[in-house]
Amino acid sequence: MNAPDLHPLASALDAGLHALHLDDLSPGQRRQLLQHLDLIARWTRVYNLTAVREPAAMLGQHLLDSLAAVPALRRHAAGKPLRLLDVGSGAGLPGLSFAIACPTLQVSCIDTVGKKASFIRQVAAELGLRQAEALHGRVEGLPARPWDLVTARAFAALPDLVDGTRHLLAQDGCWMALKGKRPDEEIAALPADIDVFHVEPLQVPGLAAERCLVWMRRR
Repeated sequence: MNAPDLHPLASALDAGLHALHLDDLSPGQRRQLLQHLDLIARWTRVYNLTAVREPAAMLGQHLLDSLAAVPALRRHAAGKPLRLLDVGSGAGLPGLSFAIACPTLQVSCIDTVGKKASFIRQVAAELGLRQAEALHGRVEGLPARPWDLVTARAFAALPDLVDGTRHLLAQDGCWMALKGKRPDEEIAALPADIDVFHVEPLQVPGLAAERCLVWMRRR
């Protein structure tokens, strides 16, 4: 259980990473991803972190679903040490997946549920993710730092995400929302000063459901 090749889901993870063109992830990074998965499964038995109960299902529906955004995130970051805020991070998804796959990022994961914030903090400590932090509270109450990129997965409608976090985004920063099918109604409801400059389709290995990234910025 200490090495990825001994983990029961190691081969499935490797296949998923290959499909996502993330073959460059090191054995250590793959081990961290599997450790995160194990911790989600263990804590979910007590604290109900996620409705998905089986680790094999968690791999596709949570881990690979988050990692599918990494190639786009890397292109955007272009190697710069950006500050990223993951809103409504829950079990650390996608924030901790990003921190593992993109070690130059400074990742903050915020959740309103204390147990979830504690879980993220525990995972970051166990996995040695010094560039990741857990925050407990509502984004509306966070002081602006500001962050270069604000992301969210299955958190809220796009107008609510923008309204709740615009004070946290750097002036030249972007929102990157992980969504299911293209949310045209949500896009149409965005404030006039928000520009949706790219909607990027994603393909999650093993999942037939539609996924996309919605990139937004101030006009």
